[in-house]
Amino acid sequence: MARKMVDCRTMPSEINCTLTIAGEEDEVLDAAVMHAVAKHGHEDTPEFRQELRGALADAEPALA
Repeated sequence: MARKMVDCRTMPSEINCTLTIAGEEDEVLDAAVMHAVAKHGHEDTPEFRQELRGALADAEPALA
């Protein structure tokens, strides 16, 4: 399965967050939602999860 990533620097943020999360799609989505709720004040809703899923980008393979 292809790795995905989300980078807070590409999202509007009042705290100028620089976190990047990468891994398998479902892992990244879960971690990104937890981060967005805890640090950015978002609510964990199906609509928000769908919005975040749409923001995921392909990630370069990690080096061994």
